Amino acid sequence: MKIIMLGAPGAGKGTQAINIAKEYDIPHVSTGDIFRANIKNGTELGKAAKEYMDAGKLVPDEITIGMLLDRISEEDCKNGYVLDGFPRTIPQAESLKDALTKRGEKIDFAVDIEVPDTEITARMTGRRSCPKCGATYHIKFNPTKQEGVCDECGGELVQRADDKPETVEKRLHVYHEQTQPLIDFYEKEGVLCTIDGTVAPKDVFKAITEVLS
Repeated sequence: MKIIMLGAPGAGKGTQAINIAKEYDIPHVSTGDIFRANIKNGTELGKAAKEYMDAGKLVPDEITIGMLLDRISEEDCKNGYVLDGFPRTIPQAESLKDALTKRGEKIDFAVDIEVPDTEITARMTGRRSCPKCGATYHIKFNPTKQEGVCDECGGELVQRADDKPETVEKRLHVYHEQTQPLIDFYEKEGVLCTIDGTVAPKDVFKAITEVLS
């Protein structure tokens, strides 16, 4: 089963992609994870990707597509995968479709998690992370015991550059302009399923599994 996760940044795609991967025993393939690994290791690709991500811009296709196709060619993806963060644009979707068609494969489901912009902004600007151990929190939904201090290791929490209000606004603008057309693309492909992302995460997951099953 080959699944694509759609929805604005902060809609909960990543959380649900992980849940789906566990439920159906397929890998969760996140471009964000691939980028972060490159950034952490200081590779040339990582440095290039970081400049775009920090500015709230999309990473160029040539950086993303080759890396992704290599990843889904690996042995653990033979029974399917959940793509999280790709494709983001119509050219990426078409490149992916062409590559899969050559292998005699196709995307089975495009799961679109819908959340209004106002809620997205509240979710993202409240996120905090610990640079020391990688733990993540939210000032409203998942606060730490002591404000600004990591529960796990006592490190000082930070707001990621791409969670700052001005960057979130830019990211949502970019999403609506460039990524929203993917919903129409996958609807025409006959694989789109729209899920209400404003309910509790467990209810979002229940709705997704009902569709996938």
